[in-house]
Amino acid sequence: MTVQERPKVQREPRRQMNGRPARMTLRDGITELDCAVIDIAPGGARIVTDAEIDVGDKFALLLVAKHDRRQRCEVVWRRANTFGVRFLS
Repeated sequence: MTVQERPKVQREPRRQMNGRPARMTLRDGITELDCAVIDIAPGGARIVTDAEIDVGDKFALLLVAKHDRRQRCEVVWRRANTFGVRFLS
């Protein structure tokens, strides 16, 4: 009997952010929520928020407080107040 090796999955490199503060701007363009980035990769991130509001499927994420550039995001998965997002171009 032989054991077949499972093919390795090439994943994007991730960088641990350990709760780095960030801001979410919801689709209405007005509502902003505090959140924390748990980890981040070139294609997306995992974030957590304490807000008791539905963030919807798309929002903008401000990763660096001193810059105005917001990264557009789409929610890929959600578990309670933790979200996996994909960055949109």
